[in-house]
Amino acid sequence: MLLRTLPDPVPPARHEIPPSYISRLATLHGLEVNGLWLQLTQPTYPGAGRRVVVPERLAALTGRSVHALAGAMPELRDPQPDWEMFRHQPQTGCHRCDARYPGGRVVRLLPHHTYVCLRHGTWIGPPDIDHPAVDLTRFPEIIDAQRHHLLLLRRYGWAATYDAVLTGLMLCAHIWSPDGRPVPFGTWDAFDDRLDILIPFDREKQDYVGYSASRLFAAVYPEAVALAPLIASPYWRRLAGGPEAEQARFFAEVAGRVTYPYIPPDRSGDAVAHLALADSWRPPSRPLTTYTPGRVRGTLPGVAANRLARHEKSALWFSRLRRNQGRTLLFHGHLKPVLLRAPDPQYVKWEGTIWHSKRTDDQMKEQVAKMRTAPEETGPRLPHQRTESARSTFTQRPGRPLPLSTRLSFE
Repeated sequence: MLLRTLPDPVPPARHEIPPSYISRLATLHGLEVNGLWLQLTQPTYPGAGRRVVVPERLAALTGRSVHALAGAMPELRDPQPDWEMFRHQPQTGCHRCDARYPGGRVVRLLPHHTYVCLRHGTWIGPPDIDHPAVDLTRFPEIIDAQRHHLLLLRRYGWAATYDAVLTGLMLCAHIWSPDGRPVPFGTWDAFDDRLDILIPFDREKQDYVGYSASRLFAAVYPEAVALAPLIASPYWRRLAGGPEAEQARFFAEVAGRVTYPYIPPDRSGDAVAHLALADSWRPPSRPLTTYTPGRVRGTLPGVAANRLARHEKSALWFSRLRRNQGRTLLFHGHLKPVLLRAPDPQYVKWEGTIWHSKRTDDQMKEQVAKMRTAPEETGPRLPHQRTESARSTFTQRPGRPLPLSTRLSFE
């Protein structure tokens, strides 16, 4: 069947997934979404249920070149990008950016380093239940943190930056926990002050308005990015895993950026000390799940029932206690890659994994000493912690522009 160019082929949004773009085209022209999807796609292999878009067919329908479509939608690029550089789950972006694209909801496949829309100053954050983006006019420090995040990306590459920022978020979550407050004032007060504005309390409804776990990440994002250079830098990682004198320099630098020590000395467990002991010498954590191109149907699914149930349960506990914000972040799937660094021990419940992420006892020290003295080729390593290949690592020379494929993936 020959495809005719649509009378009003609106452009795709940056990093938009093809089902979102095709759904908007069908809505604007009164077409059936799945019928249009079948015309523009083909099975990934003969007999497969998952279908991928044929770029030439979409170009014929919209009147746009294949190159222009591939520049906006990563799935249409040839060769395909390294999907580890993107979040495995598509999500909505800045609502002010999406307002320029008619036809319905815009769903994007964002890279890991995108937390703030710098153009409009709105919080995008990790995937949530599609709440509208948060205006950050009153939080210039969060917007500046996104700029520093991009500087880290250019200096250390996506893999080290991905691990460093997630680790910084995890450390801030431990600091924000109920047990992490040995003194009356500290970094957690800045978290609380931001949260009072991000999730205000409605006195008429006697409830917190607009709760989402993504806004909790926004409250700790500046401090997490401030800690990220210490985690991404090979120099500081060497000091963290070195003798006591070098570790003391690392801890002093951490204390200059956040409240540390963040727990009384007589209490067991310290996530920063655990990082220096057990994780500073490990390779950066990689994403546990990667995005798979293609889809069975052209229609976009709604919010999954299990995600909605987790959100409602989290909102309920937040409204009752409002003191487990850090614990809520630690239970969020966004931090799983840095909480599951070590292959063992494997705990039945997630509470055990969180407890292990701040262990510094003698048994833990003995285990780490044995692992560090083991030969490198037989050392513990998760499948997603493989060594970086030439495809996923790029060394930038001074004065030399990035390749086009790398720039498209980073933007």
